[in-house]
Amino acid sequence: MFVTYITEVRNKFIEKGLKITPQRMAILEAIANLNNHPTAEVIIDYIRKNHPNIATVTVYKVLDTLVENELIKKVKTDKDIMRYDAILENHHHLYCSESDRIEDYNDNELNELLQNYFKKRE
Repeated sequence: MFVTYITEVRNKFIEKGLKITPQRMAILEAIANLNNHPTAEVIIDYIRKNHPNIATVTVYKVLDTLVENELIKKVKTDKDIMRYDAILENHHHLYCSESDRIEDYNDNELNELLQNYFKKRE
């Protein structure tokens, strides 16, 4: 799955005219491998193990670029903490405010219910 994700991301970089840099790939790899909606700080800690020279400001700039180009999503918690999600397909999040944990939740029936609700409400 991860190799497929990286291939898709490389193709999206090319489509959007973005350079494929080691920093961008390291950050995407971190988000995908951490698989828990990491914060920027967690991403920085993760990539510093293998890429100690990537600056903190670079990580934040890359995250902004990836969000702006719809290669990752931002997920904001009740505590106003920004987290990042590599899964772009439509899905929901279950959030525990006590532990600040986010879990992905897929439910087609819920998707239909929400779509119908908003369609009726315009």
